[in-house]
Amino acid sequence: MRLFPIIIILIGGVILTLGDIFAKGWVKDNKAIWYAAALFFYIIGLNFLIYSFKFEDIAAASVMLVIFNVATLTIVGWLFFKERISLFEIIGLILGISAIVLLELAELIEKANKIIK
Repeated sequence: MRLFPIIIILIGGVILTLGDIFAKGWVKDNKAIWYAAALFFYIIGLNFLIYSFKFEDIAAASVMLVIFNVATLTIVGWLFFKERISLFEIIGLILGISAIVLLELAELIEKANKIIK
């Protein structure tokens, strides 16, 4: 498992979470500064995703980014906004992380098969 692309995608997911938080501020206040900050963080986060395409399949990288974004949003909501996390949300996060592991394993198996042939 290559760690660098996963770290790049994780950083992108966290940055997108910041964009989501600012977008929520814009929804509440309707102030342009919130909207501009949200767009700024979305653009930066998506740049990390695009950069990860050099190392990871587009589909796998996109799935990872979304899962990391949802996971960090869930944690932020729980820690800072006192939102409850349901059993189904926990199961969903576990399934999402399992999907990342399966995507990485599939890629490793594919590379191993190429080496063997």
